[in-house]
Amino acid sequence: MKNYNSDSPYKIKLRPVSFELGPSRPPSEARSLLLRLTRGCPWHRCEFCSSHRTKKFELRSVKEIKRDIDAAKDIYDQIKNISQHIAFKNDITKAAAFIYDNSPTEGFRVVAQWIYFGEKSIFLQDADSLIMKTSDMVEVLTHIKKAFPQVERITSYGRLKTAAKKTLDEMKQIHAAGLVRLHVGLESGCDEILEYVKKGTNSKYHIRGGRNAVDSGVSLCTYIVPGLGGKRWTKEHACETARVLNEINPGYIRLRSLAIREDIPLYKKWASGEFELLSDDETVEEIKELIQKLDVTSYLASDHIENLLREVDGKLPEDKDKIINIIKSYQGLSYEKRLNFQLGQRSGIYTTLSDQNDPLLSKRVNRTFEMITAGSRDKEKDLLLHILQLKKGFLV
Repeated sequence: MKNYNSDSPYKIKLRPVSFELGPSRPPSEARSLLLRLTRGCPWHRCEFCSSHRTKKFELRSVKEIKRDIDAAKDIYDQIKNISQHIAFKNDITKAAAFIYDNSPTEGFRVVAQWIYFGEKSIFLQDADSLIMKTSDMVEVLTHIKKAFPQVERITSYGRLKTAAKKTLDEMKQIHAAGLVRLHVGLESGCDEILEYVKKGTNSKYHIRGGRNAVDSGVSLCTYIVPGLGGKRWTKEHACETARVLNEINPGYIRLRSLAIREDIPLYKKWASGEFELLSDDETVEEIKELIQKLDVTSYLASDHIENLLREVDGKLPEDKDKIINIIKSYQGLSYEKRLNFQLGQRSGIYTTLSDQNDPLLSKRVNRTFEMITAGSRDKEKDLLLHILQLKKGFLV
């Protein structure tokens, strides 16, 4: 037993238990307990992605995974026992906050954070848990539910091509065992784009895998990458992606606008001039065309830092007009106003279009513009270059 924070009156003692953690999770799973079922991505060739590229994919054994689940449960029980200390008055949230700041292992921090935020969800890492044998995944899910019966939602990343290779009965077994939501990178419904960016799949697999998940009862969260087809395929990207989404009718559609960074293979194609990147205005138009063609009952979210208009958010079809009107409001601005919003939003000053009407925020953006263009011979060109750098993430 190790004594932590011995200078405090608490005299808390912890067994320094640990379990393996992966590198990533969706932003919407920030409050989830993380449990690693696989290491890396079984494909890892997508040219727009830098995650898992240098890591060898590995399946973890059921025995190894169950040992980690038991370790997480051990940590949970320790924190629960600590909450009975007179200092915490049986308040497990207070005990979790204390342990978060006094953790002997990263596992303690992850479990403590999960407790603090309500113990509602668990996310299965890494990139494609579905690739496990169905019987193995069912065994793992059953063990999780036994260890943490209070959990309301178990979610995971997965590839639609993997889901397409499962039978509907297998997907139903996985759902019945506890998998509630699957996060999948659909990216595009256009086969030319999918081939160009080496996604390793096509629209038929997208639809088959998506329908397998939805028909099994699993909530499907799809990620779309506006701009992924560049200028060459922007129309096809909007039309074909809408077609595929209409066939699947997922629970969620999340937009993740393309960012060209030096650590992705697509960067070289852009730097050579082979791939022509869409401007913010062109990306907004592409998103509008996509949404106009959607015939789904999905929730649409633009909840990512790379998206210019994060107000594009709502339930379809009932919020479609509201969403389209937000886009049209942006498009109705003068060119100078659109550039002003791009700079303000990319700089973290503006959040919504109405922020342009705030004199304090507007003053900050104008001051930023003056700093960027001081001594410039071509202010518009230098501003656009600065915005591009912000979109790359180099200056964020």
